[in-house]
Amino acid sequence: MADAPYTPPKVWSADTVSGGRFATINRPTAGAREEKALPVGANPFQLYSLATPNGVKVTIMLEELIEAGHTGAEYDAWTINIGAGEQFTSGFVDVNPNSKIPALLDQSGLAPFRVFESGAILVHLAEKFGMFLPTDPAARAEVLSWVFWQVASGPFIGGGFGHFYAYAPEKYEYAINRYAMETKRIFDVADQRLAQSRFLAGDEYTLADIANFPWLAPFTEGNIYNDAKTFLSIDEYQNVARWVAEINARPAVQRGRIVNKVWGDEDTQLKERHSAADFAGKRLG
Repeated sequence: MADAPYTPPKVWSADTVSGGRFATINRPTAGAREEKALPVGANPFQLYSLATPNGVKVTIMLEELIEAGHTGAEYDAWTINIGAGEQFTSGFVDVNPNSKIPALLDQSGLAPFRVFESGAILVHLAEKFGMFLPTDPAARAEVLSWVFWQVASGPFIGGGFGHFYAYAPEKYEYAINRYAMETKRIFDVADQRLAQSRFLAGDEYTLADIANFPWLAPFTEGNIYNDAKTFLSIDEYQNVARWVAEINARPAVQRGRIVNKVWGDEDTQLKERHSAADFAGKRLG
């Protein structure tokens, strides 16, 4: 059945009630809505985030750096409850004027500075510690191409498919079909690439895999957007499944996936992370 006809007004206004899961916090304006400072710990990096795919990118990166012996990558991870609008506090807006997680405060040098947007955070950390981003121009270009492919593709998967399939108050055939098609095309891009190489940018595990894994893995595991795995026939993408399994076996990835996680079984949640000791008693993998 086609959606009910809609004629847009000449000038849109925010008087329209959008409904849906995030209706109480969505507004067409930016800036702080509440005066509230962010907590700050003693570690070199302060991460303000949630264990959504974009947040998990950064916690995996930080845990990989620590796993590799970079003690300077120690971090405090503070949960930002986006459903409650905590991304609109004055403290968070100071770190990310776009009011989206994740946001990072780098206080490893003489003067703290902010880094926001997940792709920017990953590149900043890779360059700072000299890991997961090759220096050879051709190899570096390949890695960055796959990183920013993910940055560009994420909105189609999340704000597009995920929203209309799982969160919208009503099901709209056109919107679901539009974004289901694009999500499957994205998976096919990754699947064809992973038929050619072990990892997305070649034979080495890089920033490209760290950026893409948190978005693609939940679909293969069937734990994102209700029954999206069945709806999109995700089992078709066997090369993606092979890649997901290999990456998910990495200890740093297993740790990174539960940081700032506040849903599911209690032993798979880690609301805050301040040291490696916080993972004691947690179920990983």
